[in-house]
Amino acid sequence: MSTTDGHLRFFPYDEPYPNQREAMDRVDNALARGQDVLMEGAPGTGKTLSALVPALAHAREHDRTVVITTNVHQQMRQFVEDARAINATEPIRASVFRGKSSMCHIDVDYQECQTLRDTTRSLVDDEADREQLERRLDDLTDEMREGDAAGEAAEARQAVAEELDAIDDDEEAANTCDYYFNNLTRDTGEFFSWLFDDVRTPDEVYEYAGQRGFCGYELLKEGMEEVELVVCNYHHLLDPTIREQFFRWLDRDPEDVITVFDEAHNVEDAARDHASESLTENTLDAALSELDESDDSRAEPAANVLGAFRDALRETYDANLGFGAREGVGDGWEDVSIANDDRRDDLTLAFLDRYEGRGIRTECDLAVQLGRQLDQEYEDAYRDGETTTRRECQTLAAAGFVSAWMDGGGELGQHPMVSVRRDAGTDEVYGRAELYTCIPREVTADLFGEVYASVLMSATLRPFDVTRDVLGLSDPVTLAYELAYPEENRRTYSVSTPALFASERDEPATQETVAGALADAIRFTPGNSLLFFPSYAEADRYHQLLSGDPELGDLLCDGSDRDTEQLRTRLVGSDDAALFTSLWGTLAEGVSFDGDAARTVAVVGVPYPRLSERMEAVQDAYDRAFAERSSDAGWEYAVEIPTVRKTRQALGRVIRSPDDFGVRLLLDKRYTDADMGKYSVRDAFPPEERSELIDVAPGKLKFAMLNFYTDHGAYDGAPPEP
Repeated sequence: MSTTDGHLRFFPYDEPYPNQREAMDRVDNALARGQDVLMEGAPGTGKTLSALVPALAHAREHDRTVVITTNVHQQMRQFVEDARAINATEPIRASVFRGKSSMCHIDVDYQECQTLRDTTRSLVDDEADREQLERRLDDLTDEMREGDAAGEAAEARQAVAEELDAIDDDEEAANTCDYYFNNLTRDTGEFFSWLFDDVRTPDEVYEYAGQRGFCGYELLKEGMEEVELVVCNYHHLLDPTIREQFFRWLDRDPEDVITVFDEAHNVEDAARDHASESLTENTLDAALSELDESDDSRAEPAANVLGAFRDALRETYDANLGFGAREGVGDGWEDVSIANDDRRDDLTLAFLDRYEGRGIRTECDLAVQLGRQLDQEYEDAYRDGETTTRRECQTLAAAGFVSAWMDGGGELGQHPMVSVRRDAGTDEVYGRAELYTCIPREVTADLFGEVYASVLMSATLRPFDVTRDVLGLSDPVTLAYELAYPEENRRTYSVSTPALFASERDEPATQETVAGALADAIRFTPGNSLLFFPSYAEADRYHQLLSGDPELGDLLCDGSDRDTEQLRTRLVGSDDAALFTSLWGTLAEGVSFDGDAARTVAVVGVPYPRLSERMEAVQDAYDRAFAERSSDAGWEYAVEIPTVRKTRQALGRVIRSPDDFGVRLLLDKRYTDADMGKYSVRDAFPPEERSELIDVAPGKLKFAMLNFYTDHGAYDGAPPEP
């Protein structure tokens, strides 16, 4: 059997899509060499199966496990459907995994679950000891009755009886989990037969296990040693601590794992979030209260260093908030600038100024030592039933963070931040210190270096060299497949509306031109329109400007405080609606609008993210880290390329099948072939997508759309009049 025939036995459908067979072959060859793969494929490429089919074939031949992951819920559901289709063709053992909190029948947090699991296991062990002791008690009772060594037997019997009483006391006091107890004491064979008879979702596992009194989450972990495929969320791989546990549950060394990342253009931001650390003022207050209760000699130096950091945090945000700013603080975290160009940040300087003691490192170490001891005491108290909840050690959390702050706050890629928010209960403003991780490869390079190989796929991964640099990949194979559907079924117009620079968005003439082009786009679309803006505020602006026009149908406006899923459902259920939303919202990627659900999609402006200290910190870190790659790496890597990727993702919401047709619009002169100098973004698109861009004047857009949709017989009745 050839290599191709070997992996095609995992392909569950009659015939691969165009390019899909080649993609599977090339991924298979890369895996045979242990190489990573970067694969960009437009909708219709069949990226998931292009990666999954050869990965499963390789894993079975070489006794490895495939882990496929995404951060998009809809893609998770698609993975399950694909895995079920594969299983129907070539049986595989698969598990779909998600966090414990959503699968817990008694609704406890992770730390309490860990303790309950340990105490329950101890209870089961005690039950086994009880059986042995009860048998020994019966034997000693018989010896007493025989009378030959009645005294010795009686003495031994008393000792055994005391051991049994001690077990009874421990069992009565200990906190345990009935569901996990059943896992350990009852036959779970039927559960695992059911689990591996198909590919089961976490919801199905939760319901099936709960009805039988089992903890499905723990059973999933127990059954992972035998699986060939695991479907999970990003955090199982991007969080270093969780990843180590995850591989242990798999009973795999990292070099025996193949990872497949879907929507991989999101890995950069997700890794940054997982790597950043923070500490709130409330946690510091709780740690100081905890230390005040302790009579340990280490409590005083621990309180000294943590108290100085807490006071410095308050002093720093008070000084930097500015006059009257405190009154305007809301219930969401708001950043307060503390950075300095030529010295350490304001919080560190305030901390050093306030601190008096035997040395920050010495007292932090003592605080960490005491924190570990207190944490163990809390663990023991909960396990032994002395407390009904598992208390968290705030000293340990606070001391660990302060140590990391002093060690890492001045390093490249670690940006110190302070934020404030208003407590909804007390109405008081309080602060948070954060070490913001600017360079995600600090997390991802270790992951990609330790696993056997990885396949990263997305519709928007190019430029590949930037993805490689930012994530720390070494010599990956790169594959790119353009949209394979008939070109005559789509048009992509770059409309020469005014460039929506921040300084010009409020100009009445600019708004009039953009609003007119949008009105034409909506009116000449035979069906629904999906309109993306740089922000929810801009979406609301143009929604208000167009709401008075009765010819435009049902105009829906999304916002950060609105039910986006309800709006999406209304759009899909309509045949003449337009949805105004932000490109940085939840609808720009991972959501399909098939067929009539959306005929026209528009991106209004070049939706650069809001400039902030965090964004500037990332730009600065990239400028320094990738200076040899580009003279303007910070802007290119951190701002322009992610923005164009977002734009391309939004355009991909339409044209989702070979028979689908529609229009894609880019409304901003910077997308056109006009000479916009450094402001032009046209060249940031891949060559084949640039070649499809058709420049059109705002007043001519309605004629272009009318001709396209008329050619496709899309209008129900007479077309609209220009």
